[in-house]
Amino acid sequence: MFVIVDIQGQQFKVEKDQQLFVHRLKGEAGAQVEFEKVLLVNSDGTVKVGAPVIKDAKVTAEIVQPLVKGDKVLIFHKKRRKGYRKLNGHRQQFSQIVIKEIIA
Repeated sequence: MFVIVDIQGQQFKVEKDQQLFVHRLKGEAGAQVEFEKVLLVNSDGTVKVGAPVIKDAKVTAEIVQPLVKGDKVLIFHKKRRKGYRKLNGHRQQFSQIVIKEIIA
């Protein structure tokens, strides 16, 4: 059984006991979070599609690590023949969660 769920504007295909990284969630390690925007449910070949979401379906997850930093992305700006160079870096903040329960 798997579902497609919307977590902070991104769609994820999740199964029970799956670990994934999502954009940073508020909460501490061990906190339970619920996601109610379930878009699709596939249960043993039976597919149920929401319009746009499925009522009474939700996914319960537990926050494993509230702050995990992603890889550094470097942004380099340059204007040729002008001596202008600028280098910026960015590290996205993620939260690691594990899916505990799927209610379809």
